[in-house]
This record gives sequence, C-alpha cells and structure tokens, in this order.
Amino acid sequence: MATLWSKISAVLPPNEEQFPLQFSDKVESSVVEMLKRCRQQLYSDTTRSSRLLKAQIILDFSWEKLNTGTWRDVDKEWRRVYSYGCLFKVAALCREDPSADEVLQAVKTCDMGLLMGAAIMDDILQVIVRILQSEVRKSTKDEEESEHSQVKRIKIECPRVPVIKEELAVPRIKCPSLESFNTDYLLPLKPVILEGIIDHWPALNQHPWSIEYLRSVAGCRTVPVEVGSRYTDEEWSQTLLTVNEFIDRYILNKDGVKASGYLAQHQLFDQIPELKEDIRLPDYCCLGEGDEDDITVNAWFGPGGTVSPLHQDPQLNFLAQVVGSKYIRLYSPEDTDKLYPHQSQLLHNTSQVEVENPDSERFPEFAKAPYLECVLQPGEVLFIPVRHWHYVRSLELSFSVSFWWS
Repeated sequence: MATLWSKISAVLPPNEEQFPLQFSDKVESSVVEMLKRCRQQLYSDTTRSSRLLKAQIILDFSWEKLNTGTWRDVDKEWRRVYSYGCLFKVAALCREDPSADEVLQAVKTCDMGLLMGAAIMDDILQVIVRILQSEVRKSTKDEEESEHSQVKRIKIECPRVPVIKEELAVPRIKCPSLESFNTDYLLPLKPVILEGIIDHWPALNQHPWSIEYLRSVAGCRTVPVEVGSRYTDEEWSQTLLTVNEFIDRYILNKDGVKASGYLAQHQLFDQIPELKEDIRLPDYCCLGEGDEDDITVNAWFGPGGTVSPLHQDPQLNFLAQVVGSKYIRLYSPEDTDKLYPHQSQLLHNTSQVEVENPDSERFPEFAKAPYLECVLQPGEVLFIPVRHWHYVRSLELSFSVSFWWS
C-alpha cells in the first residue's frame, strides 16, 4: 500500500523548478527568501526539525500580518504566504512515518490555511486534506463502532414549541413553479415557507445528518465556533475547535460546559466538499442576477437554545432546515423604526430588543410592530426577503443551511 507521503508527494509539483512562488512587492524579500528555502528543503534531504522550524517562521510572520488591523484590510498576498506556510508545515509533519497525532496536526494545519489563507496551487490544501482525512478515517473506524451505541442513548430534549397563531403564521406553499414564486413572493418580497423542494437532498435521505455521520465526514476538521448565547452579549467570543470537540463539548455536554456553542454562519461546504455533495442549490436561486459562485452557502449547527438576535441581511435568503426545528419571527423593513437597531456602525443591522422578553419601558414601540412567525421543521425552506428582520431560536439540536443570493 502506498505510504501517506507518497500520496501527498504525488499531488505536489515534480520538482523545485515547477513549484510556483510568485508574490508582489507587498511581501518582503526576506520572507520570499525563506519561502524559497522551504521549497528547496521539500525536494532535498534535510532534517525534519529544520523543515518544521522554517515553516513555522513563515507561519508566525504571516500570522502577525493577518492579525494587524481589520480583516478586510489584510492584503491577499499575506493570506497566500500563510497558505504556503501551512503547506510546508504539512509536508514536514508527513514526510517521515508520522504518528496519528501528527496526521491530525497536519489536518488542522490544512484547515487553518483554508480558513485564514488564500487558495494556492489549484487549491492544493483542499486536495491534501482529503488524503489526510482518509488516513484519519482508517484509524478511527474502530473507535466509532464502540461509540455508536453510546450516541444512540443521548437524551434529546423535548423542545418547548411555541404555539403559532394562524393569523401570524408565515404562509406555506408546496413546490411552486418558478414563475409563481417570482410573481407571488420574490418580486413583492413576501416571506413564505416552501415545502417539498429539498426532499431529494442526500442529507435528508441517503446520508441523514446524524451526529455519527457528521463525525465520520468532518470530525477531525477545525471550524470556527461562537461561544455564548448570542453575538450581542458582552461575554460572547469565538474559538477554533474540531467538529468532534464541538460535538463533545456543546452538543453532548461531556465536559459539563455551561456556555452554549454554535457553529454559525460558516462556509463549511467550501471547506468540506463531502458535505456539499449532500445538499443542492434551490432551483429558485436561478431567478437571481448573479451566477452560482455569487451564492453564499452557510452552515448553522448547534444545540437547542442557540439564538440569532433580531437582525437583517443585505441579501435574499433561503433557510433550509435539515435537522431539528427552529422558531423564527419576521418583521418587515418598513417597521425598522419600531425595532430599535443598535446605534453603532458594527451592529446597525441588529435590534437591541430581546424578542421573546422585550423591555417595554426601553422599547415601547416594539409591541406595535406587526410580525409573522413559524416553526421551521426538517425538509422545509423559509424564504427571507432582503432586509427583512428575522429572529431565530433553535428548539432542539439543529442543522440549517442558508443560501444568500441577490
């Protein structure tokens, strides 16, 4: 059987001359020189510690650049440098016979490049992480089988499902034609629940998204996690965890952690293409102005009780529910003045009101704002028109997929 390194080296350029290292003058010549030394070591005999040291110098230097100023001001060249640092570190970790821990470290390094870096060499980190993942799966198969029965016994909380009054319910329609959806909902910007339009998704059929399945496909992958019940709280923060760590800590509550954790608004499907194969773009997105690449697909995975405060987005949104249920309330942008948006530029798209427990003294007009509401169940898709305010609370363990389009 081919060794791990032979599989990785097969996807690398065959020699130093064919390994690209072009950067603009934004990147200091000393950094380019260090990258060239890493490249040289990739194709020559040297010690593992020397390879790791040089890769770490690249990573540390570019990490400083990534964390100076705001993210939007970080030059893409430095994100590319960071990705090259990740590539060289992975090569150093996997060159000789790596331990299981070193393979996991290599997976994490690839993920850091995919999350923080920019694509290099035809997205080579994505290619390598797939090779590494198949290696990890081989070694974790036995552990999974022993855990399988234990997961079956997890007590799923019975959700406190709000009673939806008929006159406030978001309308529902089963598989409308493109034309009728466009005329009745898209053009007049009216919310609607679409039923029966994702029944064909593998995530609901061939590969139901259970905890076991998500562990098997993505368990060792590193993802950003929001810690705290809502992003407007002062103690809210973000951290990086593997999907396995996230499930253990915040879904199964193995560590007895009190805070809630939420894998929210993350482009997981670009990071892990195996999961992308389990979903499909809704046909109605073809009514938009852009092409497929302009549609942002985000994952929302967390325990019951996670809350997205009342906020609005600058794009149209299809929110598809795959696992569990969510209570959602919608307000028209015409009633923005009754919703008390935050004054700060950073949170101007978010209301100050706690929707299910409003402070009527501070926000007296809020009670006068009309709204629609629903409980979104697995297999249903909510159309949220552009700039419509929406509040979302998970009623139980939940996985949703949002499609933002124009």
